[in-house]
Amino acid sequence: MNIFVTGGAGFIGSYMVDKLIDKHEVSVFDNLSTGSLSFIKKHMDTKNFHFIKGDIKDLNTLKRSMSNMDLVIHLAANPDVRLGVKDSSIDLKEGIIGTYNVVEAMRLNSINNIIFSSSSVVYGDAKILPTPENYGPLMPISIYGASKLSAESLISAFVGSFGMKAWIYRFANVIGERSTHGVIFDFIKKLHRDNKELEVLGNGKQRKSYILAEDCVDAMLFGYEHRSNSINLFNIGAEDQISVSKISEIVIEAVKCNAGIRYTGTERGWPGDVINQHLDIKKLKELGWRPRYSSEEAVRITAKKIAELYNE
Repeated sequence: MNIFVTGGAGFIGSYMVDKLIDKHEVSVFDNLSTGSLSFIKKHMDTKNFHFIKGDIKDLNTLKRSMSNMDLVIHLAANPDVRLGVKDSSIDLKEGIIGTYNVVEAMRLNSINNIIFSSSSVVYGDAKILPTPENYGPLMPISIYGASKLSAESLISAFVGSFGMKAWIYRFANVIGERSTHGVIFDFIKKLHRDNKELEVLGNGKQRKSYILAEDCVDAMLFGYEHRSNSINLFNIGAEDQISVSKISEIVIEAVKCNAGIRYTGTERGWPGDVINQHLDIKKLKELGWRPRYSSEEAVRITAKKIAELYNE
């Protein structure tokens, strides 16, 4: 199968490529704004791997690059929820216009199948925890969340209008050693600047679910292989939560320092931060998938690996 991966040099995308490369022809489309060639370097000389430097905001390049593909895995996006506060247009360009270009290029190339990475932030401050896929109304509190929900709607409309099929996944917090942002990466970066004190945004009581990128990729492909409706919507996450305060303690332990913790004191870490997130993953579990690790185990694995990389 010929598979086209947008954002394939990025954090989650590179793990997806690792998973696909042994069985499929894989083309990565990435502008390298946040991705890195180092993540996919080992595949560069592989016969069935192709790298295209391109931007999903450029429809013409997308259309040319996407010819003869069987499946599109759309992972390219602004990777950091917080950036929308600094630049309110970034998620419009990357998340909404970029996704329109992806599905329009698919239509123009008669490609019918798309896997899309959405996010738990589409639920906003959900009143039901764990939150199931049929929760509503969906009221995001971040521009990033609004862009993901808009992208879901665009994909749904293309499915309804042009006979496509979609697998849409709402992620919990995805972590791993290739992280380039996020709470664990940020904490380790801060501790390398000052190992005496760790600043924690908010009051540390925010509770969320965390899953390793490898587990997330496995879940996406599992859902694709085991469900084939016109629209297939799944949550992906761990079966539990962990607090930001606990994460800070784990990271301090991984860095092997005795830093004190200073909380900024607000309920949210930043504008648009969801303070309590826990996804109901029953739909995927009923098909036979389960995460390998709890949130705390995933955090410990990631903190240890990133701390080691920083010390190299």
